[in-house]
Amino acid sequence: MNPLQSLAGVLLASLCLAAVSAQDAPGSRAAPRDTPAQRSPPQDTLAQRGPPQDTLAQRGPPQDTLAQRGPPQDTLAQRVVACTTCHGKEGQATNLGYFPRIAGKPAGYLYHQLVNFRDGRRHYPLMSALIEPLSDDYLREIAEYFANLDLPYPPPQTRDAPLAMLERGRVLVRQGDAARKLPACVQCHGEAMLGVKPAIPGLLGLPRDYLNSQLGQWRQGQRHAEAPDCMAEVARRLAPQDIAALSTWLSSQPVPAGAKPAATLPAKLPLTCGGVPQ
Repeated sequence: MNPLQSLAGVLLASLCLAAVSAQDAPGSRAAPRDTPAQRSPPQDTLAQRGPPQDTLAQRGPPQDTLAQRGPPQDTLAQRVVACTTCHGKEGQATNLGYFPRIAGKPAGYLYHQLVNFRDGRRHYPLMSALIEPLSDDYLREIAEYFANLDLPYPPPQTRDAPLAMLERGRVLVRQGDAARKLPACVQCHGEAMLGVKPAIPGLLGLPRDYLNSQLGQWRQGQRHAEAPDCMAEVARRLAPQDIAALSTWLSSQPVPAGAKPAATLPAKLPLTCGGVPQ
């Protein structure tokens, strides 16, 4: 090896040693850019937030509890709510459906109908099931409750009916048909056709379908009243066209505001009717 090659080797070795020493020097190492020790603690912690602001302890006890309300009131109005499912709020059924209005009807009439359903003279399974276990005294209470309700009637249901049919219905209601021994309806149901206390119902403000159905059931022997059943006798004398004329005229008549059943009959009944004082 010549002197120049020896000198070059020495210089190269010195440079390598200096480079290694510089890398290992404490001041020459780069600090880690992001370590948990370098990071500051989180700024939003549970300890900093404190306890929740809306807790059951802060809210306090409920303001409306069963204990505060007390036991439910036991009133007859609450007991007869089941009746309003079909007969409308407070028995004030509209005339757009089938079920009849019972609010304001004479108490004796309502009582007898409840008894008829309970004892099988009238047939409607829902009614019979509701009142089958009820005593006579309880049925009287229910009847009195609905009889004492004074509520307005809806507008007439039937409009624009044929004039000839309306006139036939009016004649049967006001005059009857002596040739067929049909008494006028007003002779029993009162001059205003709103019934007579204590046991004769009014026929105004009822759905046309309901009137057709009840007269048809009496005519066919499917509805009965306490004997002697005067309505069954009258209905058997009616022709189908008579029933249609009656229901059309009755359902087309307005009921005056404040109208109520008459207190007494103007004259003796033309027929003897069971359950109706003579």
